[in-house]
Formats: sequence, C-alpha cells, structure tokens
Amino acid sequence: MKKHRVIAIDGPAGSGKSSTAKLLARMLNFTFLDSGAMYRSVTLAAIQKNIDLHDEKKVGRIASKAKIEIIPGDKEERLFLDGQDVTWKIREPKVDAGVSLVSSYKGVREEMVKIQRDFARERDIVAEGRDMGTVVFPDADLKIYLVANLEARAIRRCRQLEGAGITTTIEEQTASLSSRDLFDSGRDHSPLRKADGAIELDTTNMSLSEQVEKVYELACDRLGIS
Repeated sequence: MKKHRVIAIDGPAGSGKSSTAKLLARMLNFTFLDSGAMYRSVTLAAIQKNIDLHDEKKVGRIASKAKIEIIPGDKEERLFLDGQDVTWKIREPKVDAGVSLVSSYKGVREEMVKIQRDFARERDIVAEGRDMGTVVFPDADLKIYLVANLEARAIRRCRQLEGAGITTTIEEQTASLSSRDLFDSGRDHSPLRKADGAIELDTTNMSLSEQVEKVYELACDRLGIS
C-alpha cells in the first residue's frame, strides 16, 4: 500500500497557517486539511443544538455523532456538517468565541484525530492546526511551525473576517487572539507547542507570497521535488 505524504503546519491563530497550507497544497497538488475547521464544525453543531459549550460530556457526544466531510475542490475545500455546507458559517463570531473551549476536550479531539488520520490515508496532504506535528501526524514528512507577533496576527484575522463579510476591529481581534494563545498553550490535551523536528518560521514581516515560497522551498527540499 502506498504511503501518502504529509506536511504538517502548526502555530498560533493568525500566523498564516491556513493561507500558507492552502496555497502550498495547490502548488504541490496535495489536498489541504484544515483541522481547525473541523473543531469549528463541532462547535457550530453544539450551538445549533443549544448545548452548553461548558458541558464536556454533551459536546463530546455531539462530536461522536456529527458527520463531518471535507470535499476537495479546484479552488477551495468545502466543509459539510451533517450534509449541510458550513464552509463560511463556521467562521461566525459565536463559533470563534467557543472553538478554543470545545477543542480542548479530550473526547472531541479523539474523534477529530480519527477523521484526520483517515483523510490522510487516501491522499497526500498539507495539514494545518495546533497539534498536526505533535499528535496527529508525529511522523509527518515535514513539520513547520509558523509564528508572528500579536499585532500582525490581529490585522490578518481582521482581513480574513472582513473577506467573509464579518465586521470586527483590530482591538477586538488582539484581545481574542491573546486570550486564545493563553488557552491553547495551557490546555491539558494536545496543547499548542512546537513539534520535535519542526522548522520554525517567523512570518511577522513576510508577505503571504514570501512565506508560501519559503515553505514551498522547504517542502521541495525535504520531499525531493525538483
């Protein structure tokens, strides 16, 4: 059986993981795996069913029953929750506010890891998240850890949300990202940290094209692509 290749890109919110991973996957003809979108889907499912996000057991049951599908596309992947396209709905502020808590639950993470690993068995992927290189794919062919200062990340998050038609401010995103950094780094299950063997790249003063080109060079070198 062919062993499919995995590139794992981790880092804090707003460091450029999703944009970099998505464009890198396109350049390499790999499939993009947005793990954060999966946790957002569970969060959305819990909200839609009026589940208290602080109730770990009930949220865990939601994760075990939810049907989450990632459908690869020519321009972007679409995410379906129980048959409904929620690609943009999972980016709403109420989901953003609850996803860190939901993704900290052991039961939720175990369910999502199963889906992520199954996804990688069928195709070459570029996976981005918080624990791709540490927990989900510890034997990834290449591990990248992206970082950037808080101001740069807040500006990027504002642009991303505005592109989705969601109004926000740099101050709001600075506070949100700062709180999320603290929570993600201190949680008991799969905390955010640099994986062993990961290459760290500071994207603070890099344009998106510059950071994608750098990661592409690293990928080509590691995978022997000329």
